[in-house]
Amino acid sequence: MKIFLDTANLDEIRKGVEWGIVDGVTTNPTLIAREKAPFKERVKEICQLVKGPVSAEVTALDWKGMVEEAKELAKIDEHVVIKIPLTPDGIRAIKALSYEGIKTNATLVFSPMQAILAAKAGATYVSPFIGRVDDVSSDGLKMLEEIVIIFNNYAFDTEIIAASIRHPMHVVEAALMGVDIATMPFTVLEKLFKHPLTDIGIERFMKDWEEYRKIMGGE
Repeated sequence: MKIFLDTANLDEIRKGVEWGIVDGVTTNPTLIAREKAPFKERVKEICQLVKGPVSAEVTALDWKGMVEEAKELAKIDEHVVIKIPLTPDGIRAIKALSYEGIKTNATLVFSPMQAILAAKAGATYVSPFIGRVDDVSSDGLKMLEEIVIIFNNYAFDTEIIAASIRHPMHVVEAALMGVDIATMPFTVLEKLFKHPLTDIGIERFMKDWEEYRKIMGGE
């Protein structure tokens, strides 16, 4: 499973890349606005850091506007993927962009049927928002599992990005389903490292090492 960071913060991306475990980044206007950075410049900076797929979202709502905006965003860097909302206009834009070889990420997906439409339109990626589905008292993981089964049934080329991930178990469950990609906030990525037995083990090893050094005369 590939790991994407859902952020526009360069320090977070840089650290994930240095760890060697981040394959790409997803962003949106909200995330970039939080960084108070020029939109296109920040997208370019992210592409230069991660050198993998970087999803940048359109703000137009009509399909022609989406296509025009997508073409401009695609010029920023070869790694840019265009995030398009799952609406009738969005599907039309995805179809048009797929004909031109521009990679797309169908976003704001909340049902298996929406994911099917995105795949049929030729989306490169589809992003089901599991956390937001949970927020409205539905089962985000069940939705994700159904999408995986359907895509396997029909051998769609579209890759599934588990999005709106809230905690490490979302990542584990997505991996068990065979989801292609999980995109997560940096805080969740950090939690993937954590286990109390790891901390106890390191503490014990270091204590034993210091005891050994004392015995050996500080060697």
